[in-house]
Amino acid sequence: MNLAKMRFAATVVGLCVAAMSYGSAAQDMLQYLDLNSPDMTRAEMTRADVEAMIRASQGKPLDLSAKRLSGLDLSGLDLTRANLGSSRLNKTNFTKTKLDGAILDLSWALKADFSDASLKGASLFSAQMQGAKFDHADLSGARIAANLTGGSLRGANLAGANGSPDLKNQSMGLMRTVLKSANLEGADLSGSNLSRVDLEFANLKGANLSGANLLDAEASGADFRGAKVEGSNLIGVDLTSARIDNAAAGTAFARSANLDRAFKE
Repeated sequence: MNLAKMRFAATVVGLCVAAMSYGSAAQDMLQYLDLNSPDMTRAEMTRADVEAMIRASQGKPLDLSAKRLSGLDLSGLDLTRANLGSSRLNKTNFTKTKLDGAILDLSWALKADFSDASLKGASLFSAQMQGAKFDHADLSGARIAANLTGGSLRGANLAGANGSPDLKNQSMGLMRTVLKSANLEGADLSGSNLSRVDLEFANLKGANLSGANLLDAEASGADFRGAKVEGSNLIGVDLTSARIDNAAAGTAFARSANLDRAFKE
């Protein structure tokens, strides 16, 4: 890696950590990184190049770390266990792509399309994925500590996913999953760990939260109407201006925070 790439990588790491640590306030820091630069918008490879790598790999995981792949159509490819860490994937098309066990840590995937993709057991740690689409994608068992602000995850499978912060490794701040204003309507979040996750203004209508852990999650303005919450841990969930089913107010949400400020329907 040349000096320019090393400096860029250091800047990306610093901004990703800041954004994951401090939420929306840190988004202002991203203005210092030119998201319209060739490094963030242009690909250094073609789809044919990636397909050639897959053929030559003989089943071994591809190393695409720190690659510029923004805007490519990589739909339908088999990228199982591929290393896409620190890569630029902005507006890349991953629809129906197989990314089981893939590493997307510290990647940039702004407005990327993962619809119907399989990311079972994948790692999305400190990834910047604002506005990305994961409609009907399979993220079951994935490790998610990504910024998915404004993302679409309609009907996605996040059963058993872990979006909680690593409280044992927080020397650089609280790095957690951010789902602010995300669309999770009809998503399967059963058995997932969403403790301390940012769900402000998220759409969770009809979502399956059975057995999920939402301890101390921020959910002000979120919509929980029609969500399945049997057996879920909703202790300390901030429900300020959230919309919940009236029947669940005295049961599942009884130990949530600011229940008196929620809209019960």
